Amino acid sequence: MKISYLDFEKPISELEAQTQKLTETHEKNKNLDISKELSQLEGKTEKLLHEIYDNLNAWQISQVSRHPQRPYTLDYIEKLFTDFEELHGDRAFADDPAIVGGLALFEGMPVMVIGHQKGRDVKERQHRNFGMPKPEGYRKALRLYKLAEKFNVPIVTLIDTPGAYPGIDSEERNISEAIARNLAVMSRLKTPIICTVIGEGSSGGALGIGVGDRLNMLQYSTYFVISPEGCANIIWKTSEKASDAAEAMGVTSSDLEKLGIVDTTIPEPMGGAHRDIETMSATLKGHLIKQLDELQSEDVDSLLEKRYQRLMGYGNP
Repeated sequence: MKISYLDFEKPISELEAQTQKLTETHEKNKNLDISKELSQLEGKTEKLLHEIYDNLNAWQISQVSRHPQRPYTLDYIEKLFTDFEELHGDRAFADDPAIVGGLALFEGMPVMVIGHQKGRDVKERQHRNFGMPKPEGYRKALRLYKLAEKFNVPIVTLIDTPGAYPGIDSEERNISEAIARNLAVMSRLKTPIICTVIGEGSSGGALGIGVGDRLNMLQYSTYFVISPEGCANIIWKTSEKASDAAEAMGVTSSDLEKLGIVDTTIPEPMGGAHRDIETMSATLKGHLIKQLDELQSEDVDSLLEKRYQRLMGYGNP
């Protein structure tokens, strides 16, 4: 896969382009020994990658969280689960492709998987509304929550959305009510719920599938009430201050873990999940296995009480 580079990754792209050129030269002329030069160049690239990614600021992490090649929900479903059977529709109005969900097996255990899906190319992005769900998306998720509870199946949600769709048709079908109902229902579901932010988690659009017993964030994901650009436009009347807004808002996993909002920051491969989806999937899988084991050892009353105390504890010192 050819990597797309972000603006701050330009020095990396130049070194990797040189490496690619040397590799192609070697393939054309096998008698030419350039292994030493290649090794040195690869070493420099790896060192630079570490230097940049070990010192990312909040705005740069926001950019990585939106990387066009970042793995989405369906990518993780393919890597982590087997026998996935997607379920469609809210049984009231329509199906919403911005949220995908269904039953699957995780290490042989039945689970309900629900997540946002953005889309890769222009056609799919339009089809999935750029990962911005409408009310029917959240009502589909609600139907799947209740189905999981009925059959005592754990729920795994994967969060990655720029926000719930704010269009007129969305308002006409009461998007606020749909999200609010999901918050209420998820808070008292009698089955374990693990939520993981895999990209950007924006406002109520993320919360609609984000209430649970555990909240994880991938290392280069973000979680916020408004985008840095939106915040900058409100405060400074210009999106050029998005970098300052991102720093002030505390949108990264490390910031939110310190505040007690996020339970676990799941490390990503150097350079982001899109550079090595196999390693990222294996790491995420290990955390999910551990957390599911912990939650399934709890009785229902204890599970609900701890979830309640967790939610009521937000904002307390």
